[in-house]
Amino acid sequence: MFQIIRKQEMAKGSIIRFDITAPKIASKAKAGQFVIVRINETGERIPLTVADKDEFAGTITLVFQVVGKTTALMRSLKEGDLIRDVVGPLGKAADVEKIGTVVMVGGGTGVAILHHVTKAFKEVGNYVIGIIGAKEKDLIILEDEMRAMCDELIVTTDDGSWGERGFVTQPLQKYLGERYDIKLCYAIGPIIMMKNVCNLTKKYKLPTMVSLNPVMIDGTGMCGGCRVTVDNKTQFCCVDGPDFDGHLVDFDELEKRNSIYMKDEKDSLLFSIR
Repeated sequence: MFQIIRKQEMAKGSIIRFDITAPKIASKAKAGQFVIVRINETGERIPLTVADKDEFAGTITLVFQVVGKTTALMRSLKEGDLIRDVVGPLGKAADVEKIGTVVMVGGGTGVAILHHVTKAFKEVGNYVIGIIGAKEKDLIILEDEMRAMCDELIVTTDDGSWGERGFVTQPLQKYLGERYDIKLCYAIGPIIMMKNVCNLTKKYKLPTMVSLNPVMIDGTGMCGGCRVTVDNKTQFCCVDGPDFDGHLVDFDELEKRNSIYMKDEKDSLLFSIR
């Protein structure tokens, strides 16, 4: 059992942060890896990326958005409550090394994943440019944390209610047009955002990594539910990823597969709150 020692409602209460006790996972988890969570004996298994960890305290940070029945039930949990299963760390860690200047681009809840990767790249001595965005001001998360780790940080909102008005690709294009020392881009967020970032960086021949979030069940490569096409080959996100070369990902296929259960998730959420 894993105890929730801190709960924070972010972004209008639709995005939740848990800090939970998981000393063994905290001692081994690296940036980019994830865990599989099951809140009770009859609950479904859902993958959540480790947004941060504190080895000394023996805790890991999980950030999730309420989209279906399970995440709605998780939101109802309080500090001190217990989570039945947390399995991990799973997946391959981000390939972190000192390479110079890197640009980290995040959107929505993807900023939570980006946060841990950004921290890792900064700790090894890179110059970090951060660009994070959301639809509106109240949906921006972890801005202060990202600002503390980035040498430069740009915040965008679709409606202009905070930071620069527009999408994350706009300041990214400006950076790419003005700076020639950027060695790598990391993009984590909605599929359409990652796709647009990769279309842009491909023009500049800038290596770009993305963290994918396909439908996943067991997290160990046995079920095949999280398959994605990368460089025209089938890969399994849970064991081959979740990070992949964004210029080789079939985003159109990924978007179609991720939308298969969208209606079921909405229906389960509606049913659970009636």
